[in-house]
Amino acid sequence: MARKVVVKINELTKQHNISLRELSRLSDVRHAALSELSNGKRENINFSHIERIAEALKIEDIREIIDLVEE
Repeated sequence: MARKVVVKINELTKQHNISLRELSRLSDVRHAALSELSNGKRENINFSHIERIAEALKIEDIREIIDLVEE
């Protein structure tokens, strides 16, 4: 059974009632990078992006941002 790390960008934007563009502005992460993460098209995750998203949205638990799921 293979596992995959998923970045829950879509869930975060819905929970915080903001757009992807607004998250980009708040976190100082490129809109294109956030879009790729939300669409599962990015192979590598930049941990500084995760840190900036957490800081921008005042998230204390990384599990709110990423998840490990069965493929």
